[in-house]
Amino acid sequence: MEKENLFKWKHYQPDIILLTVRWYLRYSLSFRDLVEMMEERGFSIAHTTIMRWVHQYGPKLDERVRRHLKPTNDSWRVDETYIKVKGQWMYLYRAVDSEGNTIDFYLSESRDKQAAKRFLKKALAFSYVSKPRVITVDKNPTYPVAIQELKEEKHMPEGIQIRQVRYLNNIVEQDHRFIKKRVRSMLGLKFFRTASWMISGIEAMHMMKKGQVHQGVKSAQNEVEFIHKLFGIAS
Repeated sequence: MEKENLFKWKHYQPDIILLTVRWYLRYSLSFRDLVEMMEERGFSIAHTTIMRWVHQYGPKLDERVRRHLKPTNDSWRVDETYIKVKGQWMYLYRAVDSEGNTIDFYLSESRDKQAAKRFLKKALAFSYVSKPRVITVDKNPTYPVAIQELKEEKHMPEGIQIRQVRYLNNIVEQDHRFIKKRVRSMLGLKFFRTASWMISGIEAMHMMKKGQVHQGVKSAQNEVEFIHKLFGIAS
């Protein structure tokens, strides 16, 4: 595990910071809920402080978790869902394999060929992601075009099969639910960049919950210990 002093100059212990970040990303809690919960434990923390911690450590959690993920299989299910940011609908591209393991995600302001291509290219860059044998998509016409261009650029194998069968994508549509439920309780994301940071942390916690890490995070205590190790602090 990398030991990097990400907590330098913080007024609270790393375990307290990671506790609030983990709870916020994992459960349907508001920042003010966490303020009250921490007051019960003798800590006076402003809700804006907790918000800054989530913005800072959510993406770091995602970055570190990805190094410990089990390989996905080669049957991809790709879909996009809607997330409201500053009153405008944005598009959250997501992919899972046929067993429901998260492959990757990508928040985009547009829903077009370029966005689909950026998402697929991003997913292919991770070592835990198996190159697809088959990609199941909905009727969105941008996917076949994006996939063909990625084949021509040698980012994808030529023999990939594309299936546009709606019912086969039920697994990814069901998987959207956890993310949508958590985002809905946030009462409105204000900025695209911070929305991306928060979603990355939520997705990281979701991958742990689904058992995608090698260590097998089977309980809340295992989860705490694993996250502490990721950030190089003692449990």
